[in-house]
Amino acid sequence: MTTLTFDTLAYVKALRDAGVEEKQAEAQATALAAVLKGGTGDLATKEDLNRLESKLESRLNVLEERGEGRFRLLQWMLGFNLAISVALLWILIRTATQ
Repeated sequence: MTTLTFDTLAYVKALRDAGVEEKQAEAQATALAAVLKGGTGDLATKEDLNRLESKLESRLNVLEERGEGRFRLLQWMLGFNLAISVALLWILIRTATQ
């Protein structure tokens, strides 16, 4: 899990220096700290991204191999059909000339 550090004291001081009242500056700092603390659980880490990338790469490799296999099968089917067509044509021509 990712941890964000937030200096509430410096934030309150910056707000006070900008003219914000003390209570309001403290309330804003507390609210912002709560948001930052609660929101970090949904952030993706570099490890999460690397894991996702390797899953996608392996899935793409599987799909590529499957596509290559189907292409090889299609080549064999077309070759077989061509051979059968030539053989039938040869038989038809031979029987027609006799």
